[in-house]
Amino acid sequence: MKCLGIDVGSSSIKGAILDLASHEVTGFVSHPFPEAIRGLPGGHFEIDPAEVIRAVRLVLDQLHQNAPTAAALYVSGQMGGTVLVNAQGDALTNYLSWRDQRTLGLRPEGNSWLDEIRQRWGSETLAQLGNELQPGSSSSLCFWLSEHGLLPEGCIPVSIADYVLGQLCHARPHMHVTHGIGMIDLTTVDWHRSAWNQLGLEALTFPELDHGTGCYGHYEFNGKSIAVHGTYGDQQVALRGSGLGAGELSINVSTGSQVSMRTAAYVPGTYQGRCYFDGDLLKTITHLPAGRSLNVLVDLLTELATAEGVTLHRVWQSIAERTARVEESTLDVDLAFFAGPLGTSGSISGITTENLTIGQLFHAAYTSMADNYGLCASRLDPTEAWTAVVICGGMTRTISLLRRRLEERFTVPIRETSGDETMAGLLQIAMQEASH
Repeated sequence: MKCLGIDVGSSSIKGAILDLASHEVTGFVSHPFPEAIRGLPGGHFEIDPAEVIRAVRLVLDQLHQNAPTAAALYVSGQMGGTVLVNAQGDALTNYLSWRDQRTLGLRPEGNSWLDEIRQRWGSETLAQLGNELQPGSSSSLCFWLSEHGLLPEGCIPVSIADYVLGQLCHARPHMHVTHGIGMIDLTTVDWHRSAWNQLGLEALTFPELDHGTGCYGHYEFNGKSIAVHGTYGDQQVALRGSGLGAGELSINVSTGSQVSMRTAAYVPGTYQGRCYFDGDLLKTITHLPAGRSLNVLVDLLTELATAEGVTLHRVWQSIAERTARVEESTLDVDLAFFAGPLGTSGSISGITTENLTIGQLFHAAYTSMADNYGLCASRLDPTEAWTAVVICGGMTRTISLLRRRLEERFTVPIRETSGDETMAGLLQIAMQEASH
């Protein structure tokens, strides 16, 4: 039996064929996620939802050509942001992306919209919401729209992937618990209506909340009815695809970075809380400095060559070669070049005339990354009782020093995933559903 998998990501919409008999993922296809609408005010980041539907249909058409007998579709998608729909699932607004920064603007009272939400909620409500409050959170964006008189009457906030499925299936608005970050009271695993009421959003309607992975609806393709499952949060699906077990620690090392642990019950702490699958919850710390910060260093080192029109062909290979020659760096690098849980600005210190070299710099940067993962892991579990570490994202396969530093920091067994964790996660969900 074959099914289709689609991930509505931030940079691309990717799809694949999920082969339940061979347990393999094949036939990958991809289409760029639509670009943001131009000419909007500063900080606004919106996408035409109709363009997202069009891109998803292009991917679906390719998948159906490659697997004409596919019986079901499983979908994951980016979290955060919002598109407001009516009771029939039709869009009332553009998709306001999780990258939108308008809530950082100042109110007439002098504080930002985001700070106003934080003040109204207080630490107790924030903890119940999993400490999830970002400029592009659904709650933040709905509050901004309401305060500006732009919240449509009778609107329902959903993720962009939920909107897509609603249109495909002509179904009433749904949302899976894994998508409801910053919206769900993790102590009850239901909508935190009182938190939204504190923002003056009493008139807002919530979508139906899904806890399982059963069928969402059906869509027609060439006269055949295709069952649809999802949509699920992309982080949780990828963790499922990595095989993260209870008591294990996940370290995702890619452009962005996270550390995560599954837990049977939510206990607030200095981390974020999100719903997982099968009634479990997730302790996680996101937006850790990784590939994005390393690219800042690379951009600095290559700026003059770029300005002079010189193309460098072996940048990362040269960095790896020079880093391998360094036994220990005397530099101290803080990679927090953007706002996150480890600070709002980074630094390079301990500089002498002898140690400011590419090898020393990146040796110190990789060591700093490993130290950061150790620090954040201890926030998730101060007893450090994890039984294994699962490394995702692929960067440690090309940066051997980072892998060694992680092995030095974490003395439990370490395993590294390969392939596309998100599609692997959708395959696992499909296999579980097929076994029922």
